[in-house]
Order: sequence, then C-alpha cells, then structure tokens
Amino acid sequence: MKTVLITGVLGGIGAAIARRFRQGRYYVYGLDKREDYKSDCHRFIRFDLHEFVRNAEYRIRKTTELDELVPKLNVLINNAAVQLLDPLEDITLDDWHETLNVNLTAPMLLSKLFVQRLEATHGAIINIGSIHYRLTKPRFVAYATSKGALVTLTKAMAVDLQGRVRVNCISPAAVETEMLRDGFKGQPHALDTLRHIHPVQRIGTPDDVARLAWFLAEEHTGFIHGANIMLDGGISSVLKDL
Repeated sequence: MKTVLITGVLGGIGAAIARRFRQGRYYVYGLDKREDYKSDCHRFIRFDLHEFVRNAEYRIRKTTELDELVPKLNVLINNAAVQLLDPLEDITLDDWHETLNVNLTAPMLLSKLFVQRLEATHGAIINIGSIHYRLTKPRFVAYATSKGALVTLTKAMAVDLQGRVRVNCISPAAVETEMLRDGFKGQPHALDTLRHIHPVQRIGTPDDVARLAWFLAEEHTGFIHGANIMLDGGISSVLKDL
C-alpha cells in the first residue's frame, strides 16, 4: 500500500486531501497541532510545526517518532500554514518568525527528513502555496512573503534533487474554508462579490485542491517537476475597473 503524510490535516484543505488519498487506497498519516476529533487519517500524529523548527529538543523527539511511525513514504504534502495578518508597522518579530517557521522552514525540514524514503519509492513532494505568492493585498506581508519563498523552495528542491524525488507546488486562490469564512464574518455581500470576481463564478473548494494533489502524486509519466500550478478560477487574469 502507498503512503502519504499530510501536514495541517485537520484544516479544510488538509481534510479533503486526506479523504481523497484514503479513497485512493493510500495509508494516510496526518499531522496537526490540534487534537484529532475526527479525521480521515489512518494514523494521526499530534505535531506542532512551529515547535519543530524552533525547539531542538522537540525536533529530536519528533524526528525519532516519525522515524518509527513512518518507515516508508510515497508522498509528502506540506499543507499546514498560518496566516497572521498585520500592516507592516504592526508586525511583531514573533509573528514573522512563526509564519516563516510553519509556512517555509518546516516544509524544508520535513522534505529533508523524508527525502531518502521518498527516493526509495520514486515518490513526490507537494507543497501547498497560495495566490499570494504573486498577487496580494494589505496586511498580508508575512504570509505573502512565506508563500513566495515556498514557491522558490519548490523550484530549488526540484533542481537540487535531480530527479530523485518529484517536487511541485499548488497555489490556490480563495478556497471556501473556515479560515476564509472567518475573514468575512458580517460581510456576506463581500463574500458574494469575491465569488463573482472569479471568471469561473465561484470560490475554490478544498476538493479542487485535493484532486490536483492526487493528480500530481499519481502523474505516471513523472514529467511535471519543479512546477507551481495556479489553481485560481481565472482570477489572476482579471483586471477590474473601479
């Protein structure tokens, strides 16, 4: 049986990816810092990516745990992210570090940890980026920076690994998750406007991301490598007049 490890598995996108891979007869390992109340994982592992980066003792302990629990891996999906929003003047160094630790450094460390296991299975790394790597808005300085760097990390790892492991990135636009809806509380009309701005006339769904992740994992010719695929419903082609 093939295996996949998904970070941020209890979020909207992570949960959809877990369901899709489980339906595809993968053994699913899921990582999240929250409790596992209900997930589609075969094995849930409580895991704090921020601590994994900044705390050497925690990193050593969790590395040992992953070595024991995940002896074989076909696909690593770096999905977890934090979105801490502030204008430049108000960004704290702690928030900046947490954003980069979770969104950028943790994917690098997990890729490094699993690269030999992925190579042994002719496997793949899939990073979940964001449209914010190239199109952003006020208060997203830290988040946009982390996602732009994640796209570059994807391309650099693809070159560095020289065909040992395929590495690709998915950069979605708006995806209808709890995180997105929380940002529009009390503004239902703004959410409707966002839907209609997309030429496809809807916001993305977690299943849209999951299906693309599945395709990249199962892409049999293996020629998609070092790619960043925009999953944006056409919004990056829109020029709006005021």
